[in-house]
Amino acid sequence: MKTRLFVLSFFILIVVFIGVLIDVPHSFLWGANIKASLGLDLVGGTELTYEADLSQSKDKVKDLDNLKSIFEKRVNELGVSEPTIQTTGSDKVIIELPGIKDISQAIDRIGATYELSFMTEGSADNGSALVDYYDPTYTYPGYWIKSDITGRNLVKSEATFQGNSKTTIQSEPVVSIKFDNIGKEKFRDLTKNNLNKRIAIVLDNRIVSAPTVQTEISDGEAIITGSKEIKEAQELAKRLNEGMLPVPTKLIGQQNVGATLGKDSLRLSIVAGLVGILLISFFILFFYKFSGLVALFALCIYAVITLAIFKVIPVTMTLAGIAGFILSVGMAIDANILIFERMKEELRAGKELHLSIIDGFNRSWNSIRDSNISSIITCLILYFVTGSGPVRGFALTLLLGILVSMFTAITVTRTILLLLASSPLKRHIHV
Repeated sequence: MKTRLFVLSFFILIVVFIGVLIDVPHSFLWGANIKASLGLDLVGGTELTYEADLSQSKDKVKDLDNLKSIFEKRVNELGVSEPTIQTTGSDKVIIELPGIKDISQAIDRIGATYELSFMTEGSADNGSALVDYYDPTYTYPGYWIKSDITGRNLVKSEATFQGNSKTTIQSEPVVSIKFDNIGKEKFRDLTKNNLNKRIAIVLDNRIVSAPTVQTEISDGEAIITGSKEIKEAQELAKRLNEGMLPVPTKLIGQQNVGATLGKDSLRLSIVAGLVGILLISFFILFFYKFSGLVALFALCIYAVITLAIFKVIPVTMTLAGIAGFILSVGMAIDANILIFERMKEELRAGKELHLSIIDGFNRSWNSIRDSNISSIITCLILYFVTGSGPVRGFALTLLLGILVSMFTAITVTRTILLLLASSPLKRHIHV
């Protein structure tokens, strides 16, 4: 029994030591490199509002959901912590980007259409419009007819190199694209019907290349030239893989959210949390004396472990997330109260201290388990079903807090009390 207690004590010390290394900003080793993440309401950032043109949409709800999904993919590529992307009204999407610094780059990456299409050569006789597409390298004036092949027919695209026709030594970066079965058939027919003619590859209403068709292409593969370096080709391939926006979209609102309001809110939240902890400390010390002091020590261990987990995952702290954490503190103390009341009943029944501690924990476990499991289920529902950004933050911090509180209440407090029960301090343990 004593061996088991010492092993548990050593394990708890190791966990606390690692937690302190992570929590203290300027601690040595790798803990200094793990930074806390703050949400838009605390650290500031950018809020973008996009409006979708659904006038030609056959299924407006589906197209708006698809638009939101593509925005999510592009925001994730930015590496923004805890972004909030939500639809509002019938045609708008609001994107919140905490801590974003390069706003113009974010707008370019998120809102770019990257619409890929193909055009064939036309003439004034067939009524096709005269256009003059231009980029720094090529100019393609002439009559062009838009085909029905678009980026929606793509399976994948990747950046690679192709040998330059002018020399066998040099090569140029290109983006290879592959079509699905429908696009493969369309592209085969397109090349078959336009032998010895140019087919323009158009990206965002700009012709990036216009190769002449030498032979029918039946494998559904093509290349996009014009990239100056491999990074440019890789970026284009990545954007094409993300998918083009399903409907025309424009940025109608941009708001910079300052961190001043966030700092005030954070300060008030910390004050509220400290006041709550002081009141809880007074209550548990008044009613449970020395045992209450053990519970408060276990609560400190709870805070160290929980904050370390928040930084490692990492959990982006918002006001809602702080509320979830503070609520879990109260639940951690609640478990200790249940345990102490059971211990009190065992002592009144005439059992010795050591056995009263063991039985008190065993008899209170069912109540602690059931209440925490019901709370965990609620958190999972909030996170996965109803989850907007703030709700998900609240659910996640509360869920992690509950799991850690079960460990500290059942393992940490129990281990400390059993160690004290075998020491001269056992006379101070009473509930």
